[in-house]
Amino acid sequence: MKKTLLALGVALACLGTAQAQSSVQVSGLVDMYAGSMRMAGDAGRTNVVGSGGMTTSWFGFSGTEDLGNGLKATFALNGFMRADTGTPGRFDNDPFFSRDAYVGLSGGFGDLALGRGKAPNFLPTILLNPFGDSFTVSPLVLHANMDPNASWSYHSSPADTGWSNQITYTTPSLYGLTANLHYQFGEQAGDSGKRNVGFNVMYNNGPAAVMAFYENADINNPVAPNTVRNRKTDWMLGGSYNFDVVKLFATYGQAKEKKIDLKTATWSLGADVPVSKAGSVKLALAHTKADLAAPAADATRKTYSVGYDHFLSKRTDLYTVAMHDSISRQKSGTSVVLGIRHRF
Repeated sequence: MKKTLLALGVALACLGTAQAQSSVQVSGLVDMYAGSMRMAGDAGRTNVVGSGGMTTSWFGFSGTEDLGNGLKATFALNGFMRADTGTPGRFDNDPFFSRDAYVGLSGGFGDLALGRGKAPNFLPTILLNPFGDSFTVSPLVLHANMDPNASWSYHSSPADTGWSNQITYTTPSLYGLTANLHYQFGEQAGDSGKRNVGFNVMYNNGPAAVMAFYENADINNPVAPNTVRNRKTDWMLGGSYNFDVVKLFATYGQAKEKKIDLKTATWSLGADVPVSKAGSVKLALAHTKADLAAPAADATRKTYSVGYDHFLSKRTDLYTVAMHDSISRQKSGTSVVLGIRHRF
């Protein structure tokens, strides 16, 4: 009986150790806003209750397992959602786990992941503007990721902010400097497919940050069939500096789309000004010049945003933003939003 109890105790101790070496986290964010929206070129104004005013709403699971000797297994399964309707995805036919769906290993060598993850353009773009990853009111994000079905379809970044079927390698941090290398397979018989390649380099040290990315990718990633090749190359360089009384941002980038002989150049400026312990004023502008083979088709887009973000707690904040959007030969538009964002 004593031996049985001893064996049971050892088994429970081992189980507790195994559980301590592994962790799974459920997390996400719900962002809802009420707004009156009119982008440049829109036929009219739309009053909405929308999802993702400052951050696209998402939920998911992530975790690690300690394999010993400094080696860990990692995974993430995260999906976007439209919380205003309870619909999964950012748009119809968006992959269910379109934010992340990967498994990998991490250790002294860095991190290696297989599956769907961030595209090279994503982190530098959202970290170098005061409105972060807002696809609703951030001028830089809107210029870098225009909807190809919108009235003005020239976008600076090809493909998507996430790439499927990719291998991603992240280097160890060296005095605040890291790099991410990306390669995406197309998975088509007899053809290696999209062959999307890219990288980003990010330096964060104290108040200063400098970041850059490069991509060579098919624009139709991730959901459109790869029937017509339309490759695009793009790059961006930018930085930020926190002076305590204000944090300043600046970026410049270019893109080339071979099939229609399109070239774009985008620059942006931004500022985040703390006005209290809980709130800050945000200002940003982005300017894109598009050059086509026919000069008469050249166009310029300018977008300005000013807003205020106030944290009620570490996980919940209220925000309001006004934005003006203008495009050559299109009717300009102004949008105003008021929203709440909660992390869990």
